[in-house]
Amino acid sequence: MSEEIQRVVLVDDHPLFRKGLAQLLATIPSFRLVGEAAGGVEGLALALRLAPDLLLLDLNMKDMSGLDVLRGVRAAQLDTRVVMVTVSDHGEDLVAALRAGADGYLLKDMEPEAMVAALREAAAGRIVISEQLTHLMAVALRGESRPRSVEAAGLTEQELRILEHIAGGLSNKLIGRELDIAEGTVKVHVKHILRKLAVRSRVEAAVWAVEHLRAPA
Repeated sequence: MSEEIQRVVLVDDHPLFRKGLAQLLATIPSFRLVGEAAGGVEGLALALRLAPDLLLLDLNMKDMSGLDVLRGVRAAQLDTRVVMVTVSDHGEDLVAALRAGADGYLLKDMEPEAMVAALREAAAGRIVISEQLTHLMAVALRGESRPRSVEAAGLTEQELRILEHIAGGLSNKLIGRELDIAEGTVKVHVKHILRKLAVRSRVEAAVWAVEHLRAPA
């Protein structure tokens, strides 16, 4: 069975990088580039008009930041997966993007093969972060007050199962399929998990899970 076509919009104010990424996307048969924008204002308008499956978004742009574009997309409640593609490897930028609702955070200097693999994962419903940034994420979150164990967090068995799937990078839709429950039910559980762990994004929850669920008893 052929892969479902993913409609992609690309927003970046660097023409050379935009052209290179467009050429890379053309090598993925299931991806179709349906729009490009050279700035945030144009990019947000394009995303709202086209409602793409996947939005690839630069973080730092002159007219409107990628974070503001991301917030605009989330406010419109589009069913669009948003992946930041940036040069910034600062932990605070990564955390800000994920807390604003990004589904991924990739560095522009990734090898083309790794970029293609990550974008395929993102389109399939998984959260993607450049490998070298996961340590930064953990460091950026340390020092904030969080439960130190599953018991301290007071997670139920179902919440624990969902948290394990979040740590595996699965979206609510995929978690629902795995556990045979409605996507809306997963959303409610995720909200409770974030509150209990005192985090503001599912990726922060995933980082907590990696540090606490897989540690030896």
